[in-house]
Amino acid sequence: MRGPGTGACACPPATAVSELLRAVRLARLMRGVKQSHLAELLAVTQATLSRWERGTHLPDPDHEAALRRWLYTAGSSGADAALKRLVESSARPVHLIRDATHQLLAASASREAAWRATANDLQGQSMWRFASSEIEAVEARLGEIGWFDGISAIAFHTGSNTDPLVPIVPGRVLWERIRLQDGTEARLVTTLSGDGPLPPGVRGV
Repeated sequence: MRGPGTGACACPPATAVSELLRAVRLARLMRGVKQSHLAELLAVTQATLSRWERGTHLPDPDHEAALRRWLYTAGSSGADAALKRLVESSARPVHLIRDATHQLLAASASREAAWRATANDLQGQSMWRFASSEIEAVEARLGEIGWFDGISAIAFHTGSNTDPLVPIVPGRVLWERIRLQDGTEARLVTTLSGDGPLPPGVRGV
C-alpha cells in the first residue's frame, strides 16, 4: 500500500518499473547528480528516492512518469538530440536503444509502422521482451564477439519473435554501438535488406 506522504507503494516493483529505478540510479551516479538534488526536482524526500532506488518501494504513476522524463531528457546534449532526430527521420527501419538496458530512445517512422504500439508508448521501456531466440543468442555472445572490447558493429540473421505488439520479421539485423554524451552506450538497430555485402567495418556473426 502507498505510504503516507511518500508517493510510493510498499510492495515489490514490477519488472518494468524495477528496470526504470535501476536505470535512474545508474544515470544519476554517472551524471554526478546528488540524491538530494534529484529528490528536490521530483518534490519528494531524499529518503523516498532512496527507497525507490533500493527497490523497496514503488513510485506512484505520477512520480514514475516524472522519473522517466528526467531519465530521458536530463543531461541530454545537442548531439544526442540530433542523433534521435536522425533516427526518427530515417527512411530505413531503424531504432535506437540503450545498450545496457535495451530501453527505447527513438524509432524511425518505417520501424514504428511495423509495430502495433507507438514509439512514444514504448519509449523508456526495455525492448528485450520482444527479442527473438536468435537475438537472445547473439546477446549472450557479445563478450565473446568482442562487443565490449572494440567491436562496434555486427550483423546477423534473426527469425521472427511471433509477438503481435512488436513483431520481428525474419531477416538480417545490424547492431551499431554509439556513445552518448553522458558516457553511456546506445545501440542503433537496423534491419538490412537482402543478403548483399555488409557495410565496411561490420562483422558478420
